[in-house]
Amino acid sequence: MNNEYDVLIIGGGVIGAAVARELSHYKIRIALLEKEFDVSFGTSKSNSGIVHAGFHSMPGTLQAELCVEGNRAFDRLSEELEFPFERRGSLMAAFSEEEIQILHMYYERGRKNNVPYMEFLSQDKTLEMEPNLNPDVLGSLFAPSTGIVCPYEFCYALVEDALQNGLDLFTQEKVVGVRRGSARSVEVETEKGLRLSGWFVINAAGLYADEVAKAAGVGDFEITPRKGEEYLLDRRVSNLVRRVIYPVPTPTSKGLLVIPTVDGPVMVGPSAVDVESKTDLGTTSQGLKMIFEHAQKMVPSIRTSDIITSFAGLRPVATGDDFIIGPTKMKGFINAAGIQSPGLTSAPAIAETIRGILLKEGLKLEIKPDFIARRRGILHIRKAVEDRDFDKVEDAIHIDSGYAKLVCRCENVTEAEISEAVKRGHTSMDAIKFMTRAGTGRCQGGFCSSRVMKIIEKETGTPLEKISKKGPGSEILLLPFAKGKQD
Repeated sequence: MNNEYDVLIIGGGVIGAAVARELSHYKIRIALLEKEFDVSFGTSKSNSGIVHAGFHSMPGTLQAELCVEGNRAFDRLSEELEFPFERRGSLMAAFSEEEIQILHMYYERGRKNNVPYMEFLSQDKTLEMEPNLNPDVLGSLFAPSTGIVCPYEFCYALVEDALQNGLDLFTQEKVVGVRRGSARSVEVETEKGLRLSGWFVINAAGLYADEVAKAAGVGDFEITPRKGEEYLLDRRVSNLVRRVIYPVPTPTSKGLLVIPTVDGPVMVGPSAVDVESKTDLGTTSQGLKMIFEHAQKMVPSIRTSDIITSFAGLRPVATGDDFIIGPTKMKGFINAAGIQSPGLTSAPAIAETIRGILLKEGLKLEIKPDFIARRRGILHIRKAVEDRDFDKVEDAIHIDSGYAKLVCRCENVTEAEISEAVKRGHTSMDAIKFMTRAGTGRCQGGFCSSRVMKIIEKETGTPLEKISKKGPGSEILLLPFAKGKQD
């Protein structure tokens, strides 16, 4: 194997994925290294999936500049890469005269950041747009450019398109060493002993970007994990809100949101609590109580009895509280660190920024004449049925009868969809869940998990006892039980 590359990217979240896809336009060799079993399994998997308009960010920051630029790219990217994206808009709801004044501050902030089409809405207009809001609302700031996206499907789409344009992907490869190599190259070593060299290394390691930078001898910042708990509600209450509902923010957070998703269910959260551990993903009774108290202030009909699952994510908050993007004193080592909210929104613009930095640093970028701009998404039968596109359903079943075989009853996911996800390299239960939604409904995989495992076994030849939730060490079946079943 040729271990020499033009660019090595460390981190397979949405930032590393966006950089990989952007650079795959050019005649260069690129490798992406991810320490987890699959891409998007770090910070990105717990993202709220909001494509922010940009009025939250402080003018003059990288967050403000790149959020608005990145937001504009999602319509084109969604069309090219076939991942779910909808421009639903958002309302920041005010419940006091003091909060009304704060709305004006955020309007001015958005105006300075070039956020388009914002407007103030009266109480009547706010309730007309979102009738389930608390009738005590006095007004709102409406930002129609806000969108919603499936964060892991976005990440998968970026990586899949980069792969078909020549990207080399290395998963389960934790970077432990970065050093100056021969000539102008930078050498990267992983925990398993893989050694790669590149003229440039992009540090997009999320929560661990500070540790990667320290390994390179340029660790002049720290990453503080900021935990956010979120709660997913049953699909039967998916009509609670159509738009993203923001409260008036706190000093450390955009507040507790009510968030529609492109897949249908509504989410509530996230909280924002700085923690010490980069692996603390537990939810708490205190978090649950606090989140729903705030959410019910905005949407009184929200009930904890509608929760079907909960999870937590960790935002990588860097020293200075802004994105850290740029070259370092180690020639060829470039940071894309501290990418907290609105990082997903900013990802396309961050990728373009990294491309510009590479050009300034001397990398020759020649466009590939045969670049493949389009990636085919997975057909979701549930979505086709909801859209009443029965011809699409009939055509799919005619090509593959697996589209007529229901595996996940809660989310109406078929055998063919799961097989397609496995064929694309997603071979853990979490990866299948993220790619197809199998196991995300009311029963949380109680009905379909064994069926999904059998499809993975059939498509890959992996024994049932080796099939995992999220990679080695998280196998679903205990070995004695699995052996007993086989006997």
